[in-house]
Amino acid sequence: MTKSQIIGVFALAALLRFSSDAWAYPPAVGILGKATSCMSCHVNNGPWTDERQTIIDIVDKDTMQSLRQANGVFLVTVKRGQPRTLLTVIGRAKGDTVEAPYRNAWLYIDPTTIAGGALSKFAPGWDVNLPMACRIVGDKLDQYEGAALTVLPMTIRATDAAHDAELALQVMLTKGESVKGKPKEGMLGTYLERKVKLKVTDE
Repeated sequence: MTKSQIIGVFALAALLRFSSDAWAYPPAVGILGKATSCMSCHVNNGPWTDERQTIIDIVDKDTMQSLRQANGVFLVTVKRGQPRTLLTVIGRAKGDTVEAPYRNAWLYIDPTTIAGGALSKFAPGWDVNLPMACRIVGDKLDQYEGAALTVLPMTIRATDAAHDAELALQVMLTKGESVKGKPKEGMLGTYLERKVKLKVTDE
């Protein structure tokens, strides 16, 4: 086998491994497929139904201020060409009587992009480094002292092609493991959704 053939074999193996992981790694739904939400594969059977105890917040990393508006919508204003880093905060409040979830999964998605073939389902014209994640509970944040949380940064930037957009923040609080090939079995999960508005300014 020639050197170029060996390189080709390793490249193919890496590609196949990436593809397999991408399809399997939560929350890939809506990214590589055309499912509209996590509920296409999972069931909404978890015990975390009391939203008074549920924390879903988007916080500006520099000011540590929540971007939640009075109507519950998150408003993210970004100057064109300048990055802005946000913290996605998900969990259950201190004193919750229900056992905390083990991990949280979330996905920022522009519903208008679901039917498209592009890998990114974030708003077109916007750069983003972490539009989805799955993280084990255990992070800390001063605003939510004593809460069972996941906290992870995401940086976005409005390019020259960016326009105002509306995203769905899809969240799953989970515990346990899905059965391989049977994602509706073996895992407890509670699905929640929030609206996020992106606004770009040229000032």
